[in-house]
Amino acid sequence: MDKILVLDFGGQYNQLVARRVRECNVYCEIASYRTDLEKIKAMDLKGIILTGGPNSCYEPGAPTYRKELFELGIPVLGLCYGAQLMQQVLGGRVERASVQEYGRTEIETDTASPLFAEVPQTTVCWMSHFDYISKMAPGFVSIAHSKDCPVAACENRGKNLYGIQFHPEVLHTPEGTVMIRNFVRTICGCDGSWKMDAFVERTIREIREKVGNGRVLLGLSGGVDSSVAAGLLARAIGKQLTCVFVDHGLLRKNEGDEVEAVFGKNGIFDLNFVRVNAQHRFYVKLAGETEPERKRKIIGEEFIRVFEEEARKIGAVEFLAQGTIYPDVVESGLGGESAVIKSHHNVGGLPSYVNFKEIIEPLRNLFKDEVRKAGLELGIPEKLVMRQPFPGPGLGIRIIGDVTEDKIRIVQDADYIFREEVDQALAAYAAENGTAAPWKPDQYYAALTNVRSVGVMGDERTYDYAVALRAVRTTDFMTADSAHIPYEVLDVVMNRIIKEVRGVNRVFFDLTSKPPGTIEFE
Repeated sequence: MDKILVLDFGGQYNQLVARRVRECNVYCEIASYRTDLEKIKAMDLKGIILTGGPNSCYEPGAPTYRKELFELGIPVLGLCYGAQLMQQVLGGRVERASVQEYGRTEIETDTASPLFAEVPQTTVCWMSHFDYISKMAPGFVSIAHSKDCPVAACENRGKNLYGIQFHPEVLHTPEGTVMIRNFVRTICGCDGSWKMDAFVERTIREIREKVGNGRVLLGLSGGVDSSVAAGLLARAIGKQLTCVFVDHGLLRKNEGDEVEAVFGKNGIFDLNFVRVNAQHRFYVKLAGETEPERKRKIIGEEFIRVFEEEARKIGAVEFLAQGTIYPDVVESGLGGESAVIKSHHNVGGLPSYVNFKEIIEPLRNLFKDEVRKAGLELGIPEKLVMRQPFPGPGLGIRIIGDVTEDKIRIVQDADYIFREEVDQALAAYAAENGTAAPWKPDQYYAALTNVRSVGVMGDERTYDYAVALRAVRTTDFMTADSAHIPYEVLDVVMNRIIKEVRGVNRVFFDLTSKPPGTIEFE
């Protein structure tokens, strides 16, 4: 299998770089720039991409890499900081620019370069830099420039080394995907054969080899990720798998019963299914805790302890399986050089001691949309595969501040109303227009803020909570924009929540994109 390595220097777009490579049907992973050169040599790579980063490569202590990286005979593409670092290491010079470039910028490209094949000579890109390449390293020539940047891109074609001063991975660079495809398919020679059917069959084979005659316990939440993980494991090892569904009391309204209906005795899968009603023990553990990271870690550890208890009941369970996906890994600070955004309960939230021989995470290297494709490839019903995601920590991270049973009731009821009204509006639009609504969100829910304010209901003063509505449109859940839900729909939702949900007297709508926000509140 052809593989591209994204070497992360702390850039905010490193996940998007990997995503764009995979869109070219080429497998790609992210690793820290601290990764040892010998380990990189052993990866059998077809190419390496160096990401951007917040530093200046000429400053003492700035992230760097050994010159030998560029002498492996493997094509290397540097992006922004990565391009500047390549020049600095190989004998060029990088300096502070007198004119910094940020945002959409027009550039002139040398279309004779294989990097810019099928790219217009004049095109627009997304610049974000304060430094510039004032002198190219020996053997390099400029292949793109802007009004203020003489080396917007450069190449040493003989050594297959390329540098781009802008961000081809973001949508603001319209021809960026073409440039990345030119690098991975033409320059690196990847055949573009990494497809979901191949992933599914290879993963099933790897699971069988790893597990052998052993038994596996899967933490099943009923969400997309764990459901697809269940499908993969069931296909691979059948009755050697036991799915344990822990109802931690932080699920959406009626969801515990819905999950059991799908995966239980009369469900669509022939699985060993166990439901554990553990609401009280989670509430006790979370009592009084307000810090988001602590809440995530408490929930993560308690999940593991429940799984261990169930494993002892089953007997001789060697493996714990989870529906961890790549954004979980990256946001938990384990996929590269990025800062920890939040510890996902099944990654950074795991306790230091886990009483299983090994943890199996068959979806660990997939983005959310890739997980959905895998689910469809496995024959899982589209309704289940395409349902909106729900975080493992559940409503614990949709309640700002401490978690109580009354707050859980509030957010469950408000969330149910919001989703019901949006679903009805979407169905009405589709029936009237014969197509999906252009504002159709990929994820939408209600959260409970920690804000209480004065209101008036029935001529009496109230002092109640504010509910926040969140709806986003996204492809890979690494970036997201606020969904433009029609005001008349939001108005109905607001009125219903205030009238029907005791303890609420205000409703907000969150317009924040990701970044700078995250999709979840905590």
